[in-house]
Amino acid sequence: MAEHTLTVTTDNFAEAIDADAPILIDFWAEWCGPCRMVAPILDEIASENPGKITIGKLNVDENPSLAAAHDVMSIPTMILFHQGKEQRRIVGARPKHAIVAELAQFLT
Repeated sequence: MAEHTLTVTTDNFAEAIDADAPILIDFWAEWCGPCRMVAPILDEIASENPGKITIGKLNVDENPSLAAAHDVMSIPTMILFHQGKEQRRIVGARPKHAIVAELAQFLT
């Protein structure tokens, strides 16, 4: 796990999404190639935007009930929460510029 990301599980999920700062939760799995491709991009975004956004990593194999509760049907799925509410959903691997564009209003 990269130093700029937060490991999210059933134990801390509610607390993580209720924070004042937006959090982008990456629903991923070890065996997922596209998930491994997007991971360093998300770490870069986190390190370039300290205090503006948190990047959370939620392993769907270890937390299947959370994935099901949020209708995650394929991975990677990245869901941006702000003050407990889903604001954006990005499904599939995307280049950095596309992810940043989706998050732009939350990075100001």
